[in-house]
Order: sequence, then C-alpha cells, then structure tokens
Amino acid sequence: MSRVRASPPSTVTEDRFLPAKRECVFDAGHHTRYSTSTMASFHDVDGTEDLAVIGQRLLDWYERHRRDLPWRRTRDPYAIWVAEIMLQQTRVETVLDYFERFMARFPTLADLAMASLDDVLKAWEGLGYYARARNLHKAARHVVGQDHSEMPRTPEALRHLPGIGRYTAAAVASIAFGYDAIALDGNLRRVLCRLFAIDDDPGRPNTQRTLETLAESMMPPGRAGDFNQALMDLGAMICVKTPRCLLCPVTDRCQAHNEGIQNALPIRATRTKRPHRDVTAGIIWNGDGHFLITQRPLDGMLGGLWEFPGGKRRPGEALPACLHREIHEELAIEIQIGELLCRVEHAFTHFYMTLYAFECNWLRGSPQLLGCTDLRWVTLDHVDTYAFPVADQKIISFLRDRQSGR
Repeated sequence: MSRVRASPPSTVTEDRFLPAKRECVFDAGHHTRYSTSTMASFHDVDGTEDLAVIGQRLLDWYERHRRDLPWRRTRDPYAIWVAEIMLQQTRVETVLDYFERFMARFPTLADLAMASLDDVLKAWEGLGYYARARNLHKAARHVVGQDHSEMPRTPEALRHLPGIGRYTAAAVASIAFGYDAIALDGNLRRVLCRLFAIDDDPGRPNTQRTLETLAESMMPPGRAGDFNQALMDLGAMICVKTPRCLLCPVTDRCQAHNEGIQNALPIRATRTKRPHRDVTAGIIWNGDGHFLITQRPLDGMLGGLWEFPGGKRRPGEALPACLHREIHEELAIEIQIGELLCRVEHAFTHFYMTLYAFECNWLRGSPQLLGCTDLRWVTLDHVDTYAFPVADQKIISFLRDRQSGR
C-alpha cells in the first residue's frame, strides 16, 4: 500500500498619554455582521473617503518600495499564473529559483501542455504540495485544448480551471488582466486585521467577507493588481509577525497601532497538535545492481511522485513485519529484509513522519501494480530521471554517500 495517504521612540511614559489597550479575545460564538460603513465607523474610520485615502497612500508606497520579482517584470498571464500557483503556501524566497527554472523548461502555456506529467513533477521536485503541479499541468492542457487557446480573464472563468481557487483567480485576473478583484491571502488578512483592529479569526468565512469588503472600499478603481501587490508587500516587508510600525505608510490610520494591540493581531484559532506516523520503506535489490521504485497513485497525496515501496506501521507492529506486509499488499512479492540503512524525519502539513529505510533483497514473485500506478527497476545512475518526495531524496543521498565511501 502507498505509505502516506491524504489526505524615534517617545520618552513620555505617563499612562494618560498612551492609547488605551484592549484585550483581544477570540470568541467562538462571535460573528461579524457589519456593513462597510458601520465597520468603518466602529473602527474610527471616516467612511469610504478615508478608506480611499488609505488605498492611495498604499499605492504611492508601493511605487517606491515594491519588491523586484521576476513575475512582476512581465505581463504574460501564463507566467503570472505559474507564479501564483507556486506561491500558494510557499515563501517567495523559495519560489524564486523554482520559477526561473520552470519557465526556462516550459516557457509557454503550450510547452507545459505538451509536456509529460513526469517532466512537470520533476521540475517541481522539492517545492512540495505536488497537487499544484498536477492541476497546473491539467489546466494547461484544458486551455490549450480549447478553440481559442487563451487563458480565461475573469475570476469566475479562472475558477473553472483545476487548482485555481478564489484567491488565485482574483490574483491572476487583477494582476494579469486588470480586473477589479481583491486577492485575500494571508498577508492581506494580517494587514487588514491590524489596520481595522478586527479581533476575530481571519480564517472564518464571515471575517473574510468583512476584510474583503473593506479592501474593496480602499481599492482605487482600475488598480486592483497594484493594490493587491501593495498589500502583499506591506504584509511581507513591514506588517510582519512583529510589525515594523515606524516604517509603515499608514501607521496613523492603523487602529491596532493606535490601540497598542498590533502584536496581538490577527487572532488565530488554536491548532491541534500534529500526529506522528512511523513509516517503513524497502530498498529492494534484484541482484544485478537495480532497485525497485514505485509511482504513487495520481489522485492521492504526493500523487505521481516516485518512492521506495513500503507503508505506515500499525499500532504494536514491528518495523520488519510492517514492511513485509506493505510490500506484499502493494506489489505481491516476497522480500528478505536486511539492516536498517537510515532513518528520516520529515514534517508534512498535517502530521510528522519517521521513515525507516531497510536494505532488502527480492526473493520471488513478479511485482504487481496493486497499490501503485507504475514501477521501475533502476540504478543510482539513472534515478535522477524521476521525481521523488523530499524524504525519499534523503534516502537516495544516503545511498550515494555509501557508494562513494563517505
């Protein structure tokens, strides 16, 4: 079976000169039900006119201080789309090199559509969240297969493509096509919660609708792309976890700063502790220098990637027994399990994993595709052709170090 499944500071110190601080408490029963004008009034904002002033000031700041990013040097909707997909749940610093390499390998939408999924996954290898790559490839083939072969231009049309949700559709439509839409990502939520002192969890649907309405009221018509990116950059450069308020272009309009609660916002619901899983993997040799790798099912976690076969340990199960069982269930072959080669610790979004890799010999049985999509007998010299998860890449590095005598 597949081993992981998805699923300049003031010197005044007297209290009478300081803004009153209020305690931020997340009330699970509270829901935001205010209109834009009511919300603006509640947070001491002088309605739409003052909101527009904030928006224009943010644009002026952005023109002077925006980050120089490769996808901002082009108006190519395809390049902007690729960048936005890569930036989902991934830091800009990580995306930069991947974006340059990906665009060099697949410079046009047609190039991506004509490529094999294996080639796309290999170019994505190490970036994580591989469903993004599979959906990007699927969406490219869908667009190229249409009569006009052009990308959709509105958020509504973009959301019909695989892998594009509300945020990405708004980001691509506003940045690439000038469509007036708010792209509400984590940076924008943090900035807006502080700007308007909203002490509710920004992940809740009602709060998100309030934040989006406020942002729309600040947005200068026809400038949505720049406005979204201005808020993104403010959140990435100034309004960070510990905000740099002295550098902020709208500090005097920020209600959280005025109340002294900027470090306490945004409110986050308590996260549950991530569970731990023990997983086994076999480096199964066939006697002539080749070892077995299998491809994960396309519709699951890490779908389409290659791995060393194995699976998750059951409660109370010994590691060798787990590996024997998983190999039989996945491939219907018998193996001899040798020494433990290495142990790999890896953190996924929703759980931690310890991967135990064992040296194994193939004894009997023709490998069957019972719990995998494909399989290959490969050597270390040819394994780089295939895309592997990070944990399996570490096993490959161990094998190469052993081969070179390190």
